[in-house]
Parts: sequence; structure tokens; C-alpha cells
Amino acid sequence: MKLHAPALYSLAVIQFNGSGGSKHDKDLRAGVALSARASLLGHIDALRELGHCLQDGYGVRQNVAEGRRMLVQANVRELAYVLREVSPSASDSPMVTWRTAMTCQREVTALLSDYGYRIPVPEVQPVNRFLREWFESGKGKLEEGLRLCSHIGCGRPETRPHEFRRCSVCGKVNYCSRGCQAMDWKLKHKMECSPTEPYGEGDGAVDLNNDFAIPNDAV
Repeated sequence: MKLHAPALYSLAVIQFNGSGGSKHDKDLRAGVALSARASLLGHIDALRELGHCLQDGYGVRQNVAEGRRMLVQANVRELAYVLREVSPSASDSPMVTWRTAMTCQREVTALLSDYGYRIPVPEVQPVNRFLREWFESGKGKLEEGLRLCSHIGCGRPETRPHEFRRCSVCGKVNYCSRGCQAMDWKLKHKMECSPTEPYGEGDGAVDLNNDFAIPNDAV
């Protein structure tokens, strides 16, 4: 209601997952709309999420070109933020913006770590930080079959088994959003991911329609 960008993006993820309900309670169109509002307020993760939605046709009519444009824009905004932290005057240079755009266009789905920039793990939102610390301290306990988002910069817990989508290659990690998957892939999972045996049946069976495909840049 007060146009708080992180809150809008958190609500978007809730809608994408149907958190607190069943998988039939997902509202992908609402998730896209909330991501769009948060991105207009400058939320980089929401902009990246929106770009992936457009690329994948997830909750919105597929538009690959527009999705890629948004991913490039998210990378440029991310670099501008880093440059402001390192050298406030450098990020104001038109040449920096031009070079960044040209670099990003060569690999539109890449993150800045591909170009030699050390991108710190995003600051965890206070609620997510509390949840992660609470559950990992042992004081809290996730119900059996529930897990935390595997991206260390998130910490969001599942509200039902298999709520989050998991990596379709290794099946060992799961993410609350496409944005978290993309960030964690570049931060660490790209070096850890390896094919595993096909998912079994029975109590441990996994809904294969709830998997994330391996990112395009890994192909």
C-alpha cells in the first residue's frame, strides 16, 4: 500500500508459489504484476524476475526480446550500484554506462560476476534473515519435508512440501523464485551442480513439472 519495493517483491514470490495454500493457489499473473510494480520502484531482483518471466512465458505472454532487455537493464543497474559503492563519481560517467550495456548485450543472461566484478551476496531482508537464523539455530524447526530457499541471500522457508521448484539437473537445491536460482547459479551452484539419478517414486517422488531447467548460460 505504501509502495515498499522489497515488500511488493516478497508478495510477488508468495503469489508465484501459492505460499500458505496449495499449488492450486498460485496466481502467476498477480506475481508478474507485483514484480512489475517493484521493478518500477527500482528493485533489481524484481526486474530480473520480470525479465525471466517474459523470457519463459511464465505468468505472462512470452516476449523473449523484452525479457532479455530487462535482464540487461538489471545487470546495468547492478553494476551502477557496485560502482557507486567503489567510486561514486565513476558511475556517473556516460562511457561506463555505454560500455556496460555493450558488455551485457554479448551475454544477456549473465550476471556481473562473469565480467570480473565481485558482487556481494545481496543483503537479506530482515524477515528472511530472522527466519533463516531461527531455523538454522535449532530453536525453530521446519516441518518434515519443508526446506529453505537454497540461495543464501534469501532464506525464505517453504510452507508446504515441494512448494519451491528445484534444479532439474541435480535435484539437490530448490529455489523460491527464478531470480534466486539465477543468482545462486552464478554465486556457487554452477560449480557444484552435477547430474544425478532420475527421481524415484513413492514418498520421495518429485513433481517434475516443478523443476527449474538448467540456466541457458550453462548449455
